[in-house]
Amino acid sequence: MARFKSVRWTIIALFVGAMVINYLTRSILGVAAPAIMTEQGISSQQYSWITGAFQFGIMFQPVAGYLLDLIGLKVGFTLFVAVWSLITMGHGLVTGWFGFAALRGALGLVEGSAQPAGMKVVAEWFPARERGVAGGIYQIGASFGAVLAPVLVAWAVFNYSWRAAFFVAGGLGLLWVVAWLAWYAPPRRHRALSVEERDLILGGQEPELAQQRRRPPLGQLLRRRNLWTIAAARFLADPVWGMLSLWMPLYLIQVRQFDLTQIAMFAWLPFLAADLGCLFGPAVVAWLQRRGVDLIDARRWAFTIGALLMTGMMFVGTVGSPLAAVALLCLGGFAHQTLSVTVITMTSDLFPQDQVATATGVSGTAANLGVLIFTLVLGSMVDSVGYQPFFVLLGLLDLVGAALLWTLIRKSV
Repeated sequence: MARFKSVRWTIIALFVGAMVINYLTRSILGVAAPAIMTEQGISSQQYSWITGAFQFGIMFQPVAGYLLDLIGLKVGFTLFVAVWSLITMGHGLVTGWFGFAALRGALGLVEGSAQPAGMKVVAEWFPARERGVAGGIYQIGASFGAVLAPVLVAWAVFNYSWRAAFFVAGGLGLLWVVAWLAWYAPPRRHRALSVEERDLILGGQEPELAQQRRRPPLGQLLRRRNLWTIAAARFLADPVWGMLSLWMPLYLIQVRQFDLTQIAMFAWLPFLAADLGCLFGPAVVAWLQRRGVDLIDARRWAFTIGALLMTGMMFVGTVGSPLAAVALLCLGGFAHQTLSVTVITMTSDLFPQDQVATATGVSGTAANLGVLIFTLVLGSMVDSVGYQPFFVLLGLLDLVGAALLWTLIRKSV
């Protein structure tokens, strides 16, 4: 096979496609929720159970991460993407809130593989100085998938029905599997990788993190304070993403009186802002490193900046203008991805390559537990207290996460 100059960037570009599809498939429900709830007679509380089932399923990320560490990305991630694509298509056939809940739980089980796989790609394919940028790039896929969801749902509803959106998204996942099988291989075995690039990748990784064992040492990993600190920060951070992807369309329709056309026009903007946050976080880290700040401290500062920006979410429900509310939701999306990509990437800085996917899965479980608790509480209380108390809470949680990172993270593995 002919050699390429920058195979590592084609790998991360291909993985961005997986993230786009992953977050597209999980975001369709939130955008289509008004139409589905009306057609199926689903209440706000039942909708919270449906979204909660997904969050419960995705809490098994450590299992997905452990399997990826054990059997590798090529085979393991192929299976996960193929299964989640078929489950997504199944959403177009189901009726009733219980059927949706069952499918969402199953979807969460397999889609939880995406973040552990992404961190494993970054850890294996990039030298330490490029990991932040690579992590930020693949996180763009998450936001971009959510950007596409309103457009896809609007197209499907106007031309066919909301069910068509699930069929299209699932089909895209199956097409991606073909490309992954054709191109992916680990750096040590990729036939298109030049000797120079292989040396750049392997030579730029910390020796203590580049070790490979036959079986990840799970017990040793679970005893590390760094793991549980990252997990706690993500537990506090991810309810914002749950609000944006699962509840924002309902908020805009129920409180701000948007129609489906306006949802298609405006609901993607917070996710576009989130894409910019994916790049801003690594840029802050790189800027600080050039001025002599240690890598871990630079990541802590980037997280803190994102947490300060997140305080703008407290005012979403108080501003009079719907466009001002959308602008503040955009600020929340930008702030969230600024800090989220930063704390997720810390796992590749603090854990060996044969533990990265498992560590990311454990912290991902905490993140989705936060979303699960948040969405169940919101679903049970929103009809009586409204959305504003939840916006205030979201504006404050990340400040606590920043304090935890500064006080508990240790720089040695």
